[in-house]
Amino acid sequence: MHTTTSPTPEPEGTTRPTRLIQNEATTEIPVHLLFRDEPEPRSVQLAPAVVGSRAGTGEQPRLRRPAPLEPRPAAQVDPGLVERPARVLPGVLGVFAGACGVAGCAAASWWAGTLPRVAERALRLPEFAGAGLGPAQWAAYAGAGTLGLFGFGGLARGRTGRAWVLGLFGRYRGTVRRTGLLWVNPLLLRRRVDVRLRHWRSEPMPAADGSGVALRVVALVVWRVRDTARATLGVEDHETYLRECVEAALARIPVETPGAGRGSVEAAGEALSRLVAREAGAIGLEVFSVQPVRIEYAPEVAAAMHRRRIAALDAQHRATVLTSVVDSVEDTVTRLTMRGLVELDDYERKALVKDLTVAFCAGRQEQT
Repeated sequence: MHTTTSPTPEPEGTTRPTRLIQNEATTEIPVHLLFRDEPEPRSVQLAPAVVGSRAGTGEQPRLRRPAPLEPRPAAQVDPGLVERPARVLPGVLGVFAGACGVAGCAAASWWAGTLPRVAERALRLPEFAGAGLGPAQWAAYAGAGTLGLFGFGGLARGRTGRAWVLGLFGRYRGTVRRTGLLWVNPLLLRRRVDVRLRHWRSEPMPAADGSGVALRVVALVVWRVRDTARATLGVEDHETYLRECVEAALARIPVETPGAGRGSVEAAGEALSRLVAREAGAIGLEVFSVQPVRIEYAPEVAAAMHRRRIAALDAQHRATVLTSVVDSVEDTVTRLTMRGLVELDDYERKALVKDLTVAFCAGRQEQT
């Protein structure tokens, strides 16, 4: 027997609080109201960036495009600094002028009476009492001595593959590429420049591959001096400049990791050659090739890359062995069933394949 209990009537004048969560007989559960302490943030709508949109003209808005980057200016040297031949004389004229200077000094000594008797007899000069060292004799000494110093002091020997860059009081006066005995003004400053074809093997320089792995690269650079004026006067040290150009090129152009293939190394060498030739051409250097001859990982990543390579080789070896075993098992089972030697159902076939696989793998491990 069920009894129904009627709710107790509430006194008038009392306000019943609103229940947020009611009993199980109701379906309204506004639980989310309990967690609305703060108002919901308004969503911010980003307007697309447009340029030049005109209202009422029907013109479609144009998206803003990034401004193109200006090309990096190339290195420039004084345009007037260009190699030109210097004015030199044959060496025979220098020898003749020096001999004339020596003969003039001997004549001034005989004139002054200071020439030894032995020299007079050797030269078969007539006996002369001598006028003594006066102003005239000293002037003759000065003129003859100056002629001898200029004659012998200006002699130079030009060699094949070498050049002289001449300057006077800081001004370029020309380049001498002639060979043999030459006479050059002794007042000119001479700088010897090697214009032969040269090759330079660099020390290990920092580089990186396409994925940013640190490398050490040894490059072989084949180059020569084309313009001696720019190579000598346009830069402080053209060999140091070439070394820094090669180092900067290795930092900009990715070099493939060791073992990536010969084609990738040749492509990197071509890119390095073009870049270094353009940079070094401004100072009169002609670069023919920049080829990486040794590529190795940097010391900080060499051990990790070695372990990674060993793991890759091991995985490749395992895959090769597994493929060979599977092919051998398949060939063996196919021959047995095709020739009618055995009749196998699915269970027996699976068992045979399992046993043959284990046997072949064990045999391969014993061989290795």
